[in-house]
Amino acid sequence: MQAEKRKLAAAFASVITVSILLLTLIQQVGAVTFQRGSSGDTVTAIQQKLSAWGYYNGAIDGIYGSRTEAAVRYFQQKNGLAVDGKAGPATLAALGINAPSAGGNGDVYLLARLISAEARGEPYQGQVAVGAVVLNRMDHPSFPNTLSGVIYQRGAFTCLSDGQFDQPIADSAYQAARDALNGADPTGGAIYYFNPATATSKWIWSRPVLLIIGKHRFCA
Repeated sequence: MQAEKRKLAAAFASVITVSILLLTLIQQVGAVTFQRGSSGDTVTAIQQKLSAWGYYNGAIDGIYGSRTEAAVRYFQQKNGLAVDGKAGPATLAALGINAPSAGGNGDVYLLARLISAEARGEPYQGQVAVGAVVLNRMDHPSFPNTLSGVIYQRGAFTCLSDGQFDQPIADSAYQAARDALNGADPTGGAIYYFNPATATSKWIWSRPVLLIIGKHRFCA
């Protein structure tokens, strides 16, 4: 009888362990990891926590640079975490910070990645405007009618060919994506935009300009 109870207890413990491991894996797949090159409100929160606890003495500027990375490594080392200098799910949890989810809404994530790559460093309104252009194209007969179709259309966005699309996503881009998906359109219907300082297409200069936000001209 005792042997049976021990077997049942061992089996139950195994089920619990597997469940915890699966839950951890799901959380890690769906969460955003912050690392050198990241920026935004979550990075600011990371710096504030590390500073308050004596791990970081740099500027609270929302930019994940070498000093923030070193502080994260120090924190990880002192708290029994994997030391990689990246603020992933486990490190963020240890800091008491809730990270935005990459998998919670596929449209938000994909549009935020595009906005961050194309308009990182632009005014917030300009980031929303880039998102609006993508959505306006979906409603236009000259473009694909899906979000992924518009974003991955061959030659549509230079960030897909120059590596910017694969860079960490700025926190502000998530909110800009949500605003655009909720109907915000500072451009009034633009389906193109370009930076006059870097544009290589002569054709784009022929498009009627609707407004200028930051370095971008938004066109019909």
